[in-house]
Amino acid sequence: MTADDSDEVAAMRVRGWQHAYRGMIPQAYLDAMDVATEAEKQRERLAAGDGSVVNLVAEEADGTLAGWAAYGPYRDGEVRTGDGELYALYLPPERIGQGVGRALLTDVTDRCAAAGLPRVFLWVLEQNTRARRFYEAAGFAADGPREPFEVAGTEVPEVRYARPLTG
Repeated sequence: MTADDSDEVAAMRVRGWQHAYRGMIPQAYLDAMDVATEAEKQRERLAAGDGSVVNLVAEEADGTLAGWAAYGPYRDGEVRTGDGELYALYLPPERIGQGVGRALLTDVTDRCAAAGLPRVFLWVLEQNTRARRFYEAAGFAADGPREPFEVAGTEVPEVRYARPLTG
């Protein structure tokens, strides 16, 4: 991903939230999400990054983006562990079920395995059954921890998933 991809990634993230989290996150929050604001945040994160977070994009033949994933070190509060974490995986809603998400997730897990990381973690909204099935089909499993995720004053529980990468 480059800064030039920020507008498309932002649109993908906003549309992804509005599509996937309808009925789970307050609708007023989803309706208020703004692509321009999100794009600026994306550019700022890229510019300020220390290289520990990797942003990947999947491109169509015409150069438009078909998906985005971000990963890096597992965040356990302020402590970094020797594991990886998938921070984000978003597609335009019309691309769901076409293999783009699977390809991005495979790329992330392959890169983490090549780096010698023992596991990859991710957090998923407990109510997001579609995403949970997707991750489970890719070898991830809920491993116990649950945390509240607060959005617009509403707590939405998240579940941690893990996938071992080495023996």
